[in-house]
Parts: sequence; C-alpha cells; structure tokens
Amino acid sequence: MRTHGPASGIAEAGPRPAGAATAAVPDVPVPAGATGRRALHLGLGVVLLALNLRPALVAVSPLVGTIRSDSGMSAAATSLLTALPLLCFGLLAPLAPRLGRRFGMERSLLGTMVLICLGTGLRLLDSVVALFAGTVVIGAGIAVANVLLPGLIKRDFPAKAGLMTGLYSMSLFGGAALAAGVTVPVQQAAGLTWQATLACWGVLAVLASILWLPQLRSRTQVGEAAARQAAHPVRGLWRSPLAWQVTGYMGLQSLSYYAAAAWLPTMLKDAGLSAGDAGWMLSFSSLLGIAGSFLAPVIVGRRLRAGTLAALGAVLCAAGFVGIWAAPVGGAYLWMTLLGLGQGAAISLALLFIVQRAPDTRHTAQLSSMAQCFGYVLAATGPAVLGAVHDASGTWTVPLAVLLVLLVPQVAAGFGAARPRHVAGR
Repeated sequence: MRTHGPASGIAEAGPRPAGAATAAVPDVPVPAGATGRRALHLGLGVVLLALNLRPALVAVSPLVGTIRSDSGMSAAATSLLTALPLLCFGLLAPLAPRLGRRFGMERSLLGTMVLICLGTGLRLLDSVVALFAGTVVIGAGIAVANVLLPGLIKRDFPAKAGLMTGLYSMSLFGGAALAAGVTVPVQQAAGLTWQATLACWGVLAVLASILWLPQLRSRTQVGEAAARQAAHPVRGLWRSPLAWQVTGYMGLQSLSYYAAAAWLPTMLKDAGLSAGDAGWMLSFSSLLGIAGSFLAPVIVGRRLRAGTLAALGAVLCAAGFVGIWAAPVGGAYLWMTLLGLGQGAAISLALLFIVQRAPDTRHTAQLSSMAQCFGYVLAATGPAVLGAVHDASGTWTVPLAVLLVLLVPQVAAGFGAARPRHVAGR
C-alpha cells in the first residue's frame, strides 16, 4: 500500500477501473490539522472520549444476576438491555452527521458526554423503566460519538490517522475491559447497590466533559471552501460498492465480536470452568484486544497490507473458535489470546477503513454513519441468532461453526475495503 506523505494512511494511489463506482485517490495537499500543544490536548481528549464509549454498557453484564433477582426481570427483558445499545448505535447513527454539521463536531461530542452522564444518572432511580430509559440515552450519546470521532481524526490528524485510530480503538477495548473487570469488585468493596454501581461510570464521562471544554473555543482552522463543502451532506454514497464493502466489514466483525462476547462465558462454563473463571476469560480476551486494536492500524502500510492484516485477524479468530471447540478448558488462555488479538485488529481496521476510504471530513462522517448504521443493526442480531442456533442444536458446536463461516465474507469484505480508493459521492 503506497501513501503520499509519511504514514498518512489516507492517500493511496492507483488506477481507476472503467465504470467503477469508486474514486481513485487524487494527489491533493494534505490539510495541516492540529499541531503542537493543540494536537496533544486534542489527542488526549479523543482518548478520554473513547474510554467512555463502552463502560456504561459493559458494566451491565457482570451485574445481570443481581439486576434480575432484585427487579424480577425476565431473561428476555434482561437480554434486551444488551441489545438496545447496539440498536441505538445503528438506528441513530444517521443523525450524527447532521448534528455535526449543525452544531460543530466539538460541541456535538461534548453533548454525547452529557447524554452519557444523564443516562447514568437515570439509572440511580429504583425503577426498571428508568434503567431502560437510561440505557437508551447512553446508547444515543455513544451512537453519535461513534460516528463523529473518525471524522474528527480525519480532520485534525490527517498525517497520523493510523496512530490515532489505534489509540481510539485501544481506548474502546480498554474501557470495556475496565468495566468488565472492576464493576463487581467496586460494588462489593463499597457495598453499593447495582443502581449506584452503574451510575459510578458517569464520573468518567464528567471528567471527559471537563477536559473537552477547551476544544469548544479552540477549533482547527479550515479554508472557506472546505467549510462551505462540509455544510452539505454527501449524495450518492449508498451507490458506491466500496462504501458497502467498508460497511460489510464493519457489520460482520461487529456481529462476530458481540455474538462471541454474549455467549463465550456460557460456552466455557458449560465446558467445566467456574462462572468466575469463565467471566475472567472474557475480560482477559478484552485486555489482549487492546494490543491488537492499537497495533493493527499502526503497522498497516509499513509491515503488512490492510487486506492481509484483515485476513490474519480472521485467522486468529478462527484458531480461537476452533480451540474453544476442541479443548475449551485446557487451552482457554491460548484461545482467548488469539481471539482477543484477532478481534482487536478487526475493529481497529474497520475504523481505519472509514478514515482511509473517505477523501475528506464530510465523506468520513457520512461513511461512518452508513457503516455503523447497518453494521450495528446487524450486530444486534448476533447474540439472539447464536442463542437460537444453540437451542435448536443442543450443542455449542454448531454456533461455533456459524462464527467460523461468517469469517469468510468478513475477509472478502476486508480485502475489498482495503483497496486504495476513495468512495464515490458528492
């Protein structure tokens, strides 16, 4: 993969096939973006924002048993708590570019943290309705941030897109691992109710909001023509095959991740591990995902081509799934290591493809919206489908086979999304 400029990750060249609905990358000057102290503060802000995009949701899983026994909720209602955020991610993603154009990315991203704070505050109320309402509010805030952050990286870090995408996705995995690992210990050590324990994660959003405030008065300067262009939505993006390949890769890797995360502890518990050890294995996998998510976008174009790395990530996941089927207890640490590295690389590449395949900030926000809209709606079906397949077959062999088969179209979409082109649309 060739790039114009050092490690830009956004301007690969190549001929355009006749009739293709993608645009070859032009030799255009790369915008300066943020520099110096401004870049350092903005980069720290991006990391803190990203740290908030999973904990408030992941923290529900370790407390599911307590929530059910205390509230009397059914298993179906409890499972909806994990599906609702994914549906919010998908269904509300198209609103994010409009909000970014209307209020600016800096103000809109501050608004996402405010929504997360409000949602965690609602969960303090001793009410199932408040629990679900808070979950929807949190999901709405995260949905907007999911879409806008890749656009901000494209705009303010054009020459360091790979590094910043790695830090961004590493923070996503880090936040999830933190919530999975410390939620129950914090509850037990402080003697908190489950409502108060869930609300504790709002403190992280308050901190991110405070540190993000200076960005409201310090905005990256762009040219007048670029500002006028950014005010209009992209037209024709949904007719671009490359945009659909980026969307397909985002959706399939998300489906694989969320379906596996929902059922892996149960698979390992059924194989003989204790409930505590099975839950720890999922946290351990998330910790390894931090390494995979940071390294993948950094080495793209320097050590491996993006398509090759997408295939390698799928191979690591496949080895993990096969190992869980063959020796779930004896090799659990090895399988979780492979799975964590593979899944971490996949989510990071999905985010990097959004940044790389878009020619400017406006296209990035719109492509991010499209990919996450369809991707997360697809991912929301994963846990339910995998559970239904298990119920029908009476074994975990068939669900694991389904996860393996889904890696094939994921790799195909990855190779397509890795092509050095820009999406069509105007």
